[in-house]
Amino acid sequence: MTTSKSRKKVYIFDTTLRDGEQCPGATLTPEEKLEIAKQLERLNVDIIEAGFPVASPGEVEAIQMISKEVKRPVICGLSRMAQRDIDIAREALKFASKKRLHVFLATSKIHREYKLKKGKREILKLSVQNIKYGKKFFDDIEFSPEDSARTERNFLTDVVRAGIDAGATTVNIPDTVGYTMPDEFGQLIAFLVKKNPELGKTVNLSVHCHNDLGLAVANSLAAIKHGANQVECTVNGIGERAGNASLEEIVMAIDTRRDLMGVYTDIRLKEITKSSRLVSHLTGLVVQPNKAIVGRNAFAHESGIHQDGILKKRQTYEIIDPQRIGLAGSEMVMGKHSGRHAFRERLAKLGYELKAGELEQAFERFKKLSDQKKYVFDKDLEAIVEDTISKVPEIWRLEHLKITSETGLAPRATVRLSREGKTDEATSEGDGPVDACYKAIEKITGLSPKLVGYAIQSVTSGKDALGEVNLKLEIEGRDVSGRGTSTDVLEASVKAYLFALNKVGAKVLGKSSSPI
Repeated sequence: MTTSKSRKKVYIFDTTLRDGEQCPGATLTPEEKLEIAKQLERLNVDIIEAGFPVASPGEVEAIQMISKEVKRPVICGLSRMAQRDIDIAREALKFASKKRLHVFLATSKIHREYKLKKGKREILKLSVQNIKYGKKFFDDIEFSPEDSARTERNFLTDVVRAGIDAGATTVNIPDTVGYTMPDEFGQLIAFLVKKNPELGKTVNLSVHCHNDLGLAVANSLAAIKHGANQVECTVNGIGERAGNASLEEIVMAIDTRRDLMGVYTDIRLKEITKSSRLVSHLTGLVVQPNKAIVGRNAFAHESGIHQDGILKKRQTYEIIDPQRIGLAGSEMVMGKHSGRHAFRERLAKLGYELKAGELEQAFERFKKLSDQKKYVFDKDLEAIVEDTISKVPEIWRLEHLKITSETGLAPRATVRLSREGKTDEATSEGDGPVDACYKAIEKITGLSPKLVGYAIQSVTSGKDALGEVNLKLEIEGRDVSGRGTSTDVLEASVKAYLFALNKVGAKVLGKSSSPI
């Protein structure tokens, strides 16, 4: 296997805060932009395009805030080919430790004729003139001939050459409308490298692909194969119209197929999931469930054949270890397609070990239920086991519960439990009444499980509705769930806690130093 030292680095230019924010409905406040920028720094992107300064005073404020607090990546501002735009970008980036000016001008025939109403000669003149002006204030200048993919090749070659000669340190080739095919785009990059051998070497060669035909990532990877050493992308692939090339997909394709790609990035993979969730939360743009890498279903398995394979050897159906991108692991979705192997493993995870006959009966009930429900959750599985096949022994029983809570004082709980005919009582304070109850139980049992999940809901309707508490405890490395119902939600909380402890059984409880 080749090491990163023997492979070429691909720089990750993140434009979530500029091109990504242009997605309808994704507008961010300066404070939200700063929060995302800090996470992008933790993700270890190389360049952050923080905004389009001339767009508004808020953009300038956001870029200045980011520049003051985010120091490791290069901070970049986008500018049209106009001295006023460049001057505003200078103001926005004045606090950046490492800064880049990104200037762009459309070059395709359709843009020249209908948008700019300018000829080729004027396009060349404006490009050279403004790159040279920007060079007075910036050592690092990126030049983008907008809509490169639809620009005549000979003219694009002239524009790129003029940009390099004027002082551009990075040349970016955008597929602005997501029009090209991977082979076609790869050939364009190879053509430009042949005409300008310094591209990808002394002058960075970047690509910026849009996803109108769903090919942004494929086109970006094709460009890398043909000499590009920078990719412009966004977290979750957000952006105008159908979006931009997805950062997480490009990075994981490079990492997973490093044998084929022969390049590497410096992205911290474990920060990918956090970055995705933060951007989704702050922009309000929900990630589609089947989105590659970061979608809810990306590492979820329901098919019985797939679940069986995953349980035997993860790599049978997963080419990426979910823990590498910051997830806890794969998810087995229990439904009508699940098989016995996954069913048995899920019950074991919940603390149940059934005999062969019991397991078969429970599995039959599970299959009937899964025909009625889209997803079968853990509490449904527990109900199947507990209500029909297996009863959890009541090792500890609640005998008495008293809660005292006054404004300004910590809640106090007194709990009395019985075990094997003996009783014990303890009183404890807590951050809240439920916490106080659980701490009192810990005093009695001598166990200190970790509460990793707690939820309360109404089982029925009306004033006398039952409250159901579902929780999950971690005990000696095992996840154990508990549930309890009562018209008193605090009593239901205690019952759920004891239910989980009792489910573990004498094997673990016998180790307790409890006085009972």
